[in-house]
This record gives sequence, C-alpha cells and structure tokens, in this order.
Amino acid sequence: MASQDRIGELLLREKIVSPAQIQRVQESARRNNKSIAHELVKQGIIQESDLTSMLSRMHNVPSIELEKYAIPEEVLKHIPKHVAERHLCVPINRSGSTLVVAMADPSNIFAIDELKFMTNYNIEVVVASESSIGQAIAKYYGGGEETPKVNYDDIIGDFELDEVDYVTEDIGNENDLMAQGEEAPVIRLVNAILLDAIKRGTSDIHIEPYEKEFRVRFRIDGVLQEMMRPPNKLKQAISSRIKIMSNLDIAERRLPQDGRIKLKMGRGKEMDFRVSVLPTLFGEKIVMRLLDKSNLQLDMTKLGFEPEPLQIFKECIHRPYGMCLVTGPTGSGKTTTLYSALAELNQVTTNISTAEDPVEFNLAGINQVQMHESIGLNFASALRSFLRQDPDIIMVGEIRDFETAEIAIKAALTGHMVLSTLHTNSAPGTINRLLNMGIEPFLVTSSLNAVVAQRLGRKVCKDCKEPVQLTEKEMRELEVPEDMLGQPVYRGRGEGCTTCGGTGYKGRIAFYEVLYMSEPIKDAVLMNVSTTELKEEAIRMGMDTLRMAAVKQMLRGVTSPEEVVRNTAPDRK
Repeated sequence: MASQDRIGELLLREKIVSPAQIQRVQESARRNNKSIAHELVKQGIIQESDLTSMLSRMHNVPSIELEKYAIPEEVLKHIPKHVAERHLCVPINRSGSTLVVAMADPSNIFAIDELKFMTNYNIEVVVASESSIGQAIAKYYGGGEETPKVNYDDIIGDFELDEVDYVTEDIGNENDLMAQGEEAPVIRLVNAILLDAIKRGTSDIHIEPYEKEFRVRFRIDGVLQEMMRPPNKLKQAISSRIKIMSNLDIAERRLPQDGRIKLKMGRGKEMDFRVSVLPTLFGEKIVMRLLDKSNLQLDMTKLGFEPEPLQIFKECIHRPYGMCLVTGPTGSGKTTTLYSALAELNQVTTNISTAEDPVEFNLAGINQVQMHESIGLNFASALRSFLRQDPDIIMVGEIRDFETAEIAIKAALTGHMVLSTLHTNSAPGTINRLLNMGIEPFLVTSSLNAVVAQRLGRKVCKDCKEPVQLTEKEMRELEVPEDMLGQPVYRGRGEGCTTCGGTGYKGRIAFYEVLYMSEPIKDAVLMNVSTTELKEEAIRMGMDTLRMAAVKQMLRGVTSPEEVVRNTAPDRK
C-alpha cells in the first residue's frame, strides 16, 4: 500500500489530480479490492502509458511495452500462471542467473522475494501497465493451472551444514538467537511455510519439536495434515525467526508467549497470523492461527442456517434487550457467528462494545477490548466497565464463571442486548450449565432469548463428488427421515482430485441447533427438568438438532455421511 499511497502523493504534487479525486479513487479501490493505479486508469483520470512512465521514474526502473516482446516458452515456465496472476507479473527474459520480470507494481517486495525463492534466480524488475500484463498472461499461459505443492525437499536442499547448526540445548545469548533467525535459508523456509498455508486455505499451522524429529502440520478444513519434516537441527532457528516476526522475546524459552504477525501481500492484501509459543520438553511448539479478514463470512444467510432457525436467531438478536448464547467446542465457528450477528446489528445509532480474548478481527464501528488477565482485565471487569459506557449491545468472548455470567444476565435484564459463548455440547445443555454455575432458574428464563449450538463439517469436493447409495440400515443409523431413506448421498472420489488435494473435501459448512426460549421451554426450565427432557420438549416445539441439521446438508449433497457421524451425536440413545 505504501507504493499506492506514493502514487497518489506524486499525482497531487504534480497537480494531475485533486484531493477530492484521490479520495474518491482510494475509496473505490478499497471497495472493489483493486489498486489505486487500476482505479485511476479506469476512471479516466490518467492515461495508462503516463502512469507507467511515472512508476518508472518513481522506482528508477525501466518501463517497457509488453506488446512488442515475444516471450520464449523456456522463460515463461519459470513463473506459473497462478503466481503471475496473483502478483500481476510476467517473465520476459533470462540472462545467466538473472530473470527479468515485468511487474505492474515494482515496489511489491513481498512478490519479488517469492519470485526469488521460487525460481532461484536474481529478479530484475521492469514496469509495464496492468492491462498489458493481463493480456500477456492470457496470451502466453492460456488455460488454467493448479496451484503446485511446495517442494520442501528442494528448500531443505538449500541448507548447508555450515550455514545452520543449532542443535545444542544451550539457549545462548540474544545476539546469537537473532542471527539464527535472520539466516537467509531460515527466512526462505519460514516464508515458504506461511505462503503454502495461505494458498491451501489453512486455518492453523502447527510447528512441533520432538526428541528425534521435527514436523509441520496444517489444519485444513478442520483436519490436521502433515506437510513436512525439517531437520531437527533447525527447530531453534525456525522458532527464533517466527519470534522475531512476532516481536516476541527470542531469549525467553521457558514461558509461553503470544504474538501476532502481519504479512503485507500483493495488491493491498494483508494476512494476520496469531502466534502462540509453548515451551515443551524438546523445544518450543508454535501454533499460528491464520486470520484472513477477506475470507471472513459475515453474511448470516451463507453460514449454513436453515431459513426458519435463522429467522428465529435474527429476531432474538434484534430485540432491545436479553441474551443470546452461541455454544460449541473450540474451532466450531462460534466467533464467526457472533461477528456475523454484530455485523447485522452494527448501525450508526448503536453503541457496541466487545470483550474478547483474543481480538481476532478488527470490525469498523465496534469498540473491541482485548483481555489481559495479568493486569486484572478479565471478562467480568470489562463487563462492569461497559455498563458505565452507555452501551446498547455487549459481546462477551466467553462466559467462564459465575461472576461473568451474573453480570451478563444483569446487563441483559437492564435493557442491553448481550451476546456471548459457552462451551457446552448442545443448546439444551447450555441451560443446565448456567444453572450449575449458580444462576437461578428464574434469572435464566427472564434473560435468555435463544441458544445456538454449532459444529463445522467438511463439504464434499464439488469437482470429484459422486453419488453413493447407502443401505436402509445405514440410513436409519444416521437418523434419516422415513420418507428420505432411498435418497442418494455424496462422497468425494476415493483418490480425490487436485482441487481437494486428494481428500475428497473442500471447504466447510456449519450445522446449527437453535433453541428458542418459548414459554413451554421456560416452564420446563423452572420445573428443573433434565437436559434430555428439555431437548425432547424443544424438538416437540420444532427445534432441529445438530444431527437433524447435518443430515439435511448430507441429503442436499453438501456433506458426507462420515462428516455427519464425526461432528454430531445421535438423538436416539
């Protein structure tokens, strides 16, 4: 983005555009996820040839007209199509150990570093217009191309024994650790891990040291997959590199640490990594959660809700006061559901405050507070402060104890809408969890509007899905309705395809169970019935259980029978 801002500044200084035009272009670029340069040309403010000449002067690199070049096929093979499209670049010539690459944004250091790593050539940049690069990509590359798997063996082959030697258990001084983390091969390997994780749609990266091995695993669509096993000698160098990137104390190897990495990628895209470092017996285990705001789904209609439960949930969160709880295990998508609810409620006329641990995404127009237990800032103390801040809507990351639950319920009873999460297995089980915390039944029934339980299941890959016919016995075991017993279901092909990486699954869908606190449900709570009886009453009132919701998605061909069983418990005992 720095380069794009400099373009605007230069145009203003040379009086080619007005401040109002630049502001309009910047807003349009953000809205359309395009570069400022693209919007300037699109809106006719500057000719593309003039813009290319200006970029050439600004970055002191030559400019070329790609149309006049015939690019040899042996040069094109150095940069795959998906990389050329992502970074708006195309290779035009190779001389010795140097590859000449035409780029629309010659200041994109991240792209240049990736090209150096991928091609093993020095990169010499020339500037060309966006449209000419787009035409060259279409002309020379033609059809689509799958994203290749990173060959980690090739990367490891770049390491020489005399370059990195960090096997000893001695922590060493801070300067030594810093030097280890800044070795070029280590930087390249860590960059390769991060880039490959982004390309594969990974949610978490696990870097794990053991006594005689060192492995990297990615969580893709909720399932961990082993990606590589770097040499054991690199574990200290890799952890030092990641801690440098996260602004953590590289000399501290005895205590857990938490940090954040922000990667600036091409065309203004940013990716955040939430980093957790945990000392283990044989080194530091590192888990990085990928936080891609561009992939954050805030449209409630696309989350996986059935129409009727979605309508109930929307009605409950739009009430002027009360409490709505979202429950489920870690990694079940509770935060996404809560953020979607906040996006639905976020208006200029509404004051929204959230207490989160951690704050995963920044939401415009919402006051988000990061918890710090070490200094006494926990959910309970944040809630007390919120009530002095004239709030309309309060979101509490998690209700963990009686104190937090009590304050949240009082807030819900005094004219505030409260959203929060709880770790329970089902929506009816949430009621008993609150009662076990010490909340009186009459307070639960007067404050609670609805409880949503959810799970995330994998979607069957669209490119290799195929119908299968289960036996009637298998369908009954899945609790398929009687009138749907003969319907086919879908699985990915046994060997999968390139789209799903051979797994048969691509993407995830949420299964929802929405318990609406109707009068019969409230009466049952006041009578202190068991969770099983409460669930039966809710089903009589029309609630779809998690198993029912998952089966519906299976019968639509969205998910598989295996995912139904893996993520939901049977309703019949």
